[in-house]
Amino acid sequence: AGRTPNPCLRCNERIKFAALLERALELGFDAVCTGHYATLVDGDGGLQLHRASDSAKDQSYVLGVLNAQQLAHTYFPLGSMPSKAIVRAEAAERGISVAQKPDSHDICFIPDGDTRGWLAEKVGAETGEVIDRTGAVVGTHEGAHAFTVGQRRGLRLGVPAADGKPRFVLEVRPVTNTVVVGPKEALAIAEISGERYSWAGPAPQASEFACEVQIRAHADPVPATAFVTDEGVRVVPEHPLDGVAPGQSAVIYVGTRVLGQFTIDTTVSAVPVG
Repeated sequence: AGRTPNPCLRCNERIKFAALLERALELGFDAVCTGHYATLVDGDGGLQLHRASDSAKDQSYVLGVLNAQQLAHTYFPLGSMPSKAIVRAEAAERGISVAQKPDSHDICFIPDGDTRGWLAEKVGAETGEVIDRTGAVVGTHEGAHAFTVGQRRGLRLGVPAADGKPRFVLEVRPVTNTVVVGPKEALAIAEISGERYSWAGPAPQASEFACEVQIRAHADPVPATAFVTDEGVRVVPEHPLDGVAPGQSAVIYVGTRVLGQFTIDTTVSAVPVG
């Protein structure tokens, strides 16, 4: 509770490349073939997952949860296509009815896009307090489930900030049904870590290495240093990440290769309170 997971990653992890792939193999199929924009490369130590040729359509982030065994039974034929326009043109030439179907951007199981309403129906809604970083009450809300880190709109704040600037959601505390808000600069995160991680192919040999980290499907990768320990993975970016929420997935890249991913459990603010 209070976390912001990526539904597409969790679906790939537990349904498309777990339940579906397992069933396909049980039925005697060799692999599953999907329309994801990513590529597979035979590299040192085995099969590696890489970004797609078309960076604008790259979907390697949401595939970061796949392991070596799953990659060995998967095909991504569109990953090497230079653009989606070529794919659409060929589909139209072959008479495929969905050749010009618009891209999907919404959560598939919430087709109307009302995520707040869907969550309220599933988990309920209860009025609670909105506080600042010092603990002072500055407003109320109608359900903590409706907020996520980095959000600005929809805040019912009865007390204006001393500097007159907008405030953003910094934290959601479901146990106390509290939303914490603060200045935009307080969204800067200097370090992220998580206990639950996996490697997309061969695991890294070193416990500390240079990499790039990406925290959203369409975010820019940020140069960083990763540390792998018995407790999990910790990543320190070269410059602060913006608006990171526990529950998000951090995907680790080395060049175009997807090395692996972890679910963010803990964040360290780059801006101390006070």
